[in-house]
Amino acid sequence: MKRLKSVVSVLLLTCMFSSAAFATELDDVKKSGVLRHVGIPYANFVSGTGDGMEVELTMLFAKSLGVKYEFVQSDWGVIVQDVIGRKVKVAAGKAEILEEAPVKGDIIANGFTIIPWRKQVVEFATPTFPNQIWLIARSDSPVKPIKPTHNIEKDIQLTKALMKGKSVLSMEKTCLDPALYKLSETGAKVICRTGNLNEMAPAVLNNEGDFTILDVPDALIALEKWKGKLKIIGPVSGKQQMAAAFPKDAPKLLAAYNAFIKKAQHDGTYLKLIKKYYPTATGYFPEFFKGMK
Repeated sequence: MKRLKSVVSVLLLTCMFSSAAFATELDDVKKSGVLRHVGIPYANFVSGTGDGMEVELTMLFAKSLGVKYEFVQSDWGVIVQDVIGRKVKVAAGKAEILEEAPVKGDIIANGFTIIPWRKQVVEFATPTFPNQIWLIARSDSPVKPIKPTHNIEKDIQLTKALMKGKSVLSMEKTCLDPALYKLSETGAKVICRTGNLNEMAPAVLNNEGDFTILDVPDALIALEKWKGKLKIIGPVSGKQQMAAAFPKDAPKLLAAYNAFIKKAQHDGTYLKLIKKYYPTATGYFPEFFKGMK
């Protein structure tokens, strides 16, 4: 019976996407002459002032298709619905597809972390950035960074043990959602902020919490921007990856993007952007960038 219900749910989800034909496919993009890039000002992926790693990369993708580029600003609560044409409710790490919503763009490219509930509703392209969630504290915090054991699961346990009785900032419906990392089980006081992910590091500096969890790109920028004022306590997650996302009924557009990324990662275009916007990333994650020019 459970298996039958699962099959019915999958078929229903598929029908909801395919019958409505909300997404914009490759032929539609070429016909319209515009590729609409949905994003949120965040880290160095989208600056909010017309540049950023994902902005430049998506501009180049639009150029490769022979169409114009258009940026469409969104926010974390609606970014998925802006490309799939359906509202999405997330609870307990699972996505529920709801009523129709306007389609505002064709691609999400925003330092978008590949997490389980998102995979239920969008298709991810070839990863373009490595990620992990770290616990960050002010440099004057009495809590000391863990001593790495070279076993990621043990390191995560050691890090989480330091949260007990402390306040930890997080943000729901993002890659910092506390439910993804079971923060409620650590004995910490979990504080869910709203707003922009860029505000998490300043919030812990302003004593809104003892700790904040941050993903790698935001942490790298924060550590550089506020030198000597923050420190990494330890990992809260295993290795993750970020990638552009497309509607499930836009396979041709996804394939075109993957072909573009493959070329960019082998002709020097991609690594040039990495060095421009995240100059220390290759040192933290050499295995991810291995073999790229």
